[in-house]
Amino acid sequence: MRDTSATTAVRPATARWVVVSRRWSWLPVLVVGAVLYELVRLTLVDTGDPLFVPTLILLGAAVVPVAFVAFVSGRRLSFGVNGSLVGLTALLGGVVGVLVAGALEFEALRSFGDLPFIVVGLIEEMAKLLVPTAMLLLFRRNRRPADGLLLGVAAGAGFAILETMGYALVALVGSGGNLSLVNGLLFDRGLLSPAAHMAWTGLAGAALWSAATEHWRFRAVVRFVVVYLVVVVLHAGWDGTGGGWAHAGLAVASLGLLVGTVHRFATTDNARRDRPAPAWPQPIGTPPVGQPGPQRPAMPVFPGTAARSGWPPAPPARPDGTT
Repeated sequence: MRDTSATTAVRPATARWVVVSRRWSWLPVLVVGAVLYELVRLTLVDTGDPLFVPTLILLGAAVVPVAFVAFVSGRRLSFGVNGSLVGLTALLGGVVGVLVAGALEFEALRSFGDLPFIVVGLIEEMAKLLVPTAMLLLFRRNRRPADGLLLGVAAGAGFAILETMGYALVALVGSGGNLSLVNGLLFDRGLLSPAAHMAWTGLAGAALWSAATEHWRFRAVVRFVVVYLVVVVLHAGWDGTGGGWAHAGLAVASLGLLVGTVHRFATTDNARRDRPAPAWPQPIGTPPVGQPGPQRPAMPVFPGTAARSGWPPAPPARPDGTT
């Protein structure tokens, strides 16, 4: 006979290891990315070869956003999207968001001559939501609000990476190749990206997918509009301040709202898992299974036995009384 006790004992340990590795996957991403960035930077300084510049800019812009996406995906939330879809959303969300926001801002600037920060916030937050909205329309089954949060964070990460790379390239050309300036810009924007584009789009995406899971009820739609406007105000406040304590306060507010949303989703998921299964009541007037009643007469009795049998039925009696 096969001993299954070892297999039974291994499976919980394996499942626990998978959960732990997923929960802490962001840490090796951050550490390995930071080490690679520093190696590239040192090589660029030693050799002076401009071929290393694109690699430096890419790593400097992408390490922290990618690590933050891994951090969010490792939370104990009920996600229905896989890693491939998250990566595709980050790529498409970044490219589409940058293109749409850049084109609209250019047209608005050419038409009106000046753009208030609130208009910039409206345009960019709308552009970053295009791909998460497309994913919402494509996947109509098993929608979960946590998926909207994760895809929103991924789209915001793609947007932040491409925007940071653009700013770094402009700073490099404008400063005549000043690597110290580029390094500082990459560090500042990379470090603050989770509290800016990623948190804002994550909040808006979570509210959008929540409205969809609630079948677009009026209250859910109003909640999405309010969240979107709050995100736009945070974005405008970020662009309208020069940094320092103002950015620190906005970062705390943005991350606080994101953490609160994650906690609310996790609490809802835990309550749903702990909810007991519904008990199916026995219809009134129907006897329990296996018991005779008015609608279920007793089966015949075999000769010579006192117990009722379900199958086969007793054979019919002959005229002489024998069977």
